Amino acid sequence: MKAVIMAGGMGTRLKSISGETPKPMVPLLGRPMMEHIVLLLRAQGFTDICATVRYRAGDIMGYFGDGSRFGVNIQYRVEQEPLGTAGGVKNCRDFYGDDDFLVISGDAACDFDLRRLMEEHRKREAAATIALYRSADPLRYGLAVTDSEGRIRSFIEKPDWSRVVTDMINTGIYVLSPRAMDAVPDGQSFDFGHELFPLLLQRGERLVGMPMDGYWCDVGTPAAYYRCCADALEGRLRLDLPEQFRSDEAPAAADETDEGAYTEDCPCANRAGLMGALSELMLDMGADYSDGIRMRTERYALHIRPCADRSAVRIGVQSEDAEFAKELALSAKELAKALEL
Repeated sequence: MKAVIMAGGMGTRLKSISGETPKPMVPLLGRPMMEHIVLLLRAQGFTDICATVRYRAGDIMGYFGDGSRFGVNIQYRVEQEPLGTAGGVKNCRDFYGDDDFLVISGDAACDFDLRRLMEEHRKREAAATIALYRSADPLRYGLAVTDSEGRIRSFIEKPDWSRVVTDMINTGIYVLSPRAMDAVPDGQSFDFGHELFPLLLQRGERLVGMPMDGYWCDVGTPAAYYRCCADALEGRLRLDLPEQFRSDEAPAAADETDEGAYTEDCPCANRAGLMGALSELMLDMGADYSDGIRMRTERYALHIRPCADRSAVRIGVQSEDAEFAKELALSAKELAKALEL
């Protein structure tokens, strides 16, 4: 699969930390931020990469080379003049050709399941599929308003509070079809959020918004940079860290699936807090707390416990009635979601 990394930014707001270093090369726990993105792409099957570069392009190209030492193939397109986000990607037309492709920033911090984003895009036959993320402070981002089927109906760019109608922000991570890029003029500055996506909506093209689980942060300010470093050290942001940054603690036990159980995973922001809320709720229901939360009746056995490798709880139900087990697990998942709100 193919991916375009946007890596042309100067990182003006981050200069108190980065100095003259191009933003994608700012180290995040032992590796440049863009290297974390390249490793994420490789792990998920995106091995053909084109990077759009401008500011201190030689620094980036000299470090990554042809990508072979990272297990990928990297090409570069150097912008002589700023082409905007969409214009810079259109400059890679000879790279992506007739294939759907991923677009991601070289200076973001994330651990999304990008394969799933590509799969949804292809299934929906969309012109563009946009990775959305819930934010309690959405004012610095573009918002996407979706209908019940996940189709984007409107965009609101960096609103004030009076115009906030959703907490779903546009992360700047997209899967695009070549037909979407046909609307971008050649050799001109053109922007995804302000120009291309509104134009595609006006033309009646299918734009899909996909809420993503995991971690994402726009590392645009010193505060965001330090927060990302702490989140990576504490495991909230899952990165392939160099050995010197890995925890000295014993590794967490691998998640085990209850044999014969129907299971559902419920992602959450605070798995210990959610388990506490569930324990309090089920205290008077005869639950056993010696191994997560267990409840047994003549009809079913319910087991709820935190996942070891990510912020989620796993719900398992055993029953002779498979459909009942599925319904009970899904109901318990909905309950868990409600308790976290």
